[in-house]
Amino acid sequence: MRVALICRDKPGALQTRVDNRQAHLDYIARTGVVEFAGPFLDAKGGMCGSLVMLDVPDMAAAEAWAAADPYAKAGLFADVSLQEWKKVIG
Repeated sequence: MRVALICRDKPGALQTRVDNRQAHLDYIARTGVVEFAGPFLDAKGGMCGSLVMLDVPDMAAAEAWAAADPYAKAGLFADVSLQEWKKVIG
């Protein structure tokens, strides 16, 4: 199943994102369940959140993946949601 992980950073947390970015990217590569991912951008073009599309067996796996993400462990996010998603185009 595909699950969209939608995260919004805490205000003023850009340094936390920068400090943990490589560990986050390594985690994505190591786990092999991410179809696509990228940061949300604010009005000035700065990173302010994340969209990660997971391909996992169930919602429990998505929840576990999200909890183990180095960004989450570092306390980067103010808000996190997981939503099942159906691909129609692309």
